[in-house]
Amino acid sequence: MQYITQTITGADGSNAQFIGYVIDNSPEIDEQRTRPAVLILPGGGYEMTSDREAEPVALRFVGAGYHAFILRYSTFPSLYPTALLQAAAAMQLIRAHASQWHVKADAICVLGFSAGGHLAANLSTTASDDVLQANGFQPNEVRPNGLMLSYPVISSGEFAHRGSFDHLLGEQKDNPQMLQQLSLEQHINSVTPPIFVWHTLTDTAVPVENTLMLISACRAAGVSIEAHIFPEGDHGLSLGTWETSHNKQQVVPAVQPWFDLAVRWLGRTLL
Repeated sequence: MQYITQTITGADGSNAQFIGYVIDNSPEIDEQRTRPAVLILPGGGYEMTSDREAEPVALRFVGAGYHAFILRYSTFPSLYPTALLQAAAAMQLIRAHASQWHVKADAICVLGFSAGGHLAANLSTTASDDVLQANGFQPNEVRPNGLMLSYPVISSGEFAHRGSFDHLLGEQKDNPQMLQQLSLEQHINSVTPPIFVWHTLTDTAVPVENTLMLISACRAAGVSIEAHIFPEGDHGLSLGTWETSHNKQQVVPAVQPWFDLAVRWLGRTLL
């Protein structure tokens, strides 16, 4: 396996860390094999990126036969669109090295947790296409082929996780135009890739209504979505296992099936 580390410099001069776990091909099996890839965007309210939603998740995907990449994007005091442009650069990097890293360039999914889910959905919709174009990216060239979301921040409205938008927008946090642009349930359309999402009914930080609005928007736009609402568990559960928990409350067996469900969805969507 190749372990890759690179730095992606943000528009404000901050640095994001790009990490890759690339599975080697074997002459005994198939020297020419290409695999789908998952780009993981950890959460943290645009204030940090969580370790619990990074390497442990990546290694699970490697174990399932997928190349896995992590982007530790810039967070506050870096503001929008710094993280978005870094995510676009990460997608560009993966596709540019598809041959070298044995990646199926048309089978790259982005997985975002919480605020990382907002970033992933922003990259996947047309909400910020004008911003991407203004910064030298062709939106369709950096848009992923699939979108996976874990307890995502979606809406800037009534059910917003206000801290995420405060850290993302800084002094613009109350700007109605910016909030509307970044309320992503309003930007689901025909170019949005298929979506897998899960949430818990009892999430007290990012209300489940964020996912419910996403489901409704996808249904209206004809976008394929598979959604799982689990009956218990608070916010930020990651895999819901002991390995990704810093307290016993984050070990929630009820949500642990999400990973296997996501892998099955990936198999139907990307392979």
